[in-house]
Amino acid sequence: MPNCKTVVPYAGTKEQEDRLRKVITQHKGQPGATMPVLQAAQEIFGYLPEEVQIMIAEGLDIPLTEVYGVASFYAQFTLNPKGKYRISVCLGTACYVKGASDVLAAVERHLKVAPGSITPDGKFSLDACRCIGACGLAPVMMINNDVYGRLTPDKVADILDKYE
Repeated sequence: MPNCKTVVPYAGTKEQEDRLRKVITQHKGQPGATMPVLQAAQEIFGYLPEEVQIMIAEGLDIPLTEVYGVASFYAQFTLNPKGKYRISVCLGTACYVKGASDVLAAVERHLKVAPGSITPDGKFSLDACRCIGACGLAPVMMINNDVYGRLTPDKVADILDKYE
C-alpha cells in the first residue's frame, strides 16, 4: 500500500468562512490566539485544510508556518477530512500483540487507502489509534461509535461490507 493521502478538494462554504472570519476577528491581537482559532476552525469545517490555515494566518497576521506547526503538532487537529464512516484500528499494546497490524493491513487492502486517508468517495476514513479502551476485546476496531472486537483479518471484509 503506497503511503499517500487521497486529496479531497476544498469544499468550504461562504457561511463557514464567514463564521471563521468572525472568530478570527474576536481573537485578533490576543496572545495565544492560534489555538482557540484553530479549535473553532476545526469545529466549523471538521478539519483544517490548507485554505483554512491560510485564512487563519492572514486573519491573525501570523506566519502560515506557525499555524501549520500548531495544527500538525497537536493530535486534536486533523489536516485531512474524515469520511462518513470513521474507522479507527487500535494499535495499543494489547491489540498489537494480538494481531492488530494484520487487521489494519486488511482494512487498507479492502478500502485501498492508507491510515490518515479518506476513500475517494468520502465514505470511509482510516486511522490507527493508540487505545480504544476495550483491551479485553483485542484486537479492536471502531467504525464511528460501533466497536468490533476479537478481530482477525478475515472478518474485516464482512464488517466493512455492512457500511457499503
